[in-house]
Amino acid sequence: MSQRTCEQEEFNIQTQRTSRRTSRRLGSGALSGELFRYLAVSAAALTVDFCLLFLLSQGLGTHYLLANPIAFALGALVAYVGSVHWVFGHRRVSRKGLELAIFIAIGVGGLAVNEGFLWLGIEFAALSLFYAKAAAATTSFGFNFIVRKMVLFSA
Repeated sequence: MSQRTCEQEEFNIQTQRTSRRTSRRLGSGALSGELFRYLAVSAAALTVDFCLLFLLSQGLGTHYLLANPIAFALGALVAYVGSVHWVFGHRRVSRKGLELAIFIAIGVGGLAVNEGFLWLGIEFAALSLFYAKAAAATTSFGFNFIVRKMVLFSA
């Protein structure tokens, strides 16, 4: 074997080892793919949520604690449709009505987290609606992904 071939073989072995270590750190390819797709669906849901929150609260003068659940619910609908049709590869619950009910129940938990952070951000931290909603959305995103993955979409 020539020196160049040995060096190339050693490089290939090192690349494979690095790839395996990276895969173990990130989790399975399926999980990282699901997380990426969930981020994309959540971005669409968050766009609906933010836009409707600002339309209702700033445009129509609705109190933010009333406007937020309405906006959150429509964003959750976008998240549900995207989750069952594109994000998660395995569905634990076979009955769609039951799955939707559980999805909504988890969403209510996420809404409680969202409302709590929104209220704390505005009333105690004196954040603007935008920054308080950003913190609330980030927190409820994590809550919703973890609980939905564990309860609804794991093998």
